[in-house]
Order: sequence, then structure tokens, then C-alpha cells
Amino acid sequence: MTEETFNLTPLDIRTQQFRRGFRGYDLATVEEFRERCAAEVERLSRENSVFAEQVRNFREQLKLFREREKAMSDALVVAQQLREDSEQMAQKESDRVVQQARVEAGNIITDARQAEQSVRRDTEHLHAQLASYLTSFRVLLERNLAEVEAVETAERNGRALAAETPSMVKRPSLKRPELLSDPTGVRGE
Repeated sequence: MTEETFNLTPLDIRTQQFRRGFRGYDLATVEEFRERCAAEVERLSRENSVFAEQVRNFREQLKLFREREKAMSDALVVAQQLREDSEQMAQKESDRVVQQARVEAGNIITDARQAEQSVRRDTEHLHAQLASYLTSFRVLLERNLAEVEAVETAERNGRALAAETPSMVKRPSLKRPELLSDPTGVRGE
């Protein structure tokens, strides 16, 4: 028997027959040893079966773990790619929002400058109108004041003259309708 094809089982040990020779071994001792060997091989065989089953289970678990590891590795790669894609999209969106905000800010500033210029023009126009009005009003007041002084002077002169010749001097009227009806003094000009 070669060692490679020799599969010893407990039954082989129990059924093995030995030839007897002259002054051979003690049969009881050989039988006892044979029984002990068969029991040990049987125990080892059972233990080997248990270990072989455990090895099969471990190999199946290892296969499952490797499949899970591969799936987790693939999922990790996909998650990293998604994260990178998300970061790129977020950066692009952020850049777009910033650019849009800059454009809107530029438009707002342009509109504000135009509004400021318009307000300045309106203010300057109003100041010019106020100055013109005040000048016209001052002219009107000065003319009216001059007329009042002329009337007062004429009245003083007229009293003096009336004292000398009362019937010849006609007194001027204090009521001047053109001055009362047009306070700006631009009537008919």
C-alpha cells in the first residue's frame, strides 16, 4: 500500500487480521491495542469531520465576507465619486450664485447712481426755481415798496400842496387792483 491511497478507517483496524507465527505477539494485547487505535481513529475521524464542516462554514463565511468587502469597497468608491460630484456641483452652483449676485449688485449700483443723478438734477432744478422765485418775489416786493414810498411821498407832498391849494390836487388811490390780484408781479409782462 502506498501512503497516498491508504485510508485507514476504524473498521479497517477492527477487522484487520494478522498472521500468527511461532511465538507471536500476545493476542489479547494486540486486540486491546487494535481496539484503542480504532477508537482513536474513530474519534479523530469524527473530529476531522467536525473540523472539515467548520472549514467549509468558514470558507463560506470568508466568501460572504469577501463579497461584502467588495460590495462595500464598490459602495465606498461610488460614495467618494458622488461626494466629489456633489462638491463640484456645489462649487459650480456657488460660483453661479456669486456671479449672479455680482451682476445684480452691479445693476443695483448702476440704478442707484442713475437715481442719485436724477435726484441731484431735480434738486438743482428746484434750487434754480427757488432762486428764480425768490428773485421775482424780491423784485415784486421792491417794486411794491417803491410804489408804497411813492404813494407816501405823493401823499405827503399832496398834503403840503393841498394845504396850499386843496381843490386842485387829486389824491391818488391807495388801492391798486393790479398789485392785489397778482402777487408775482408778472401780470401782463
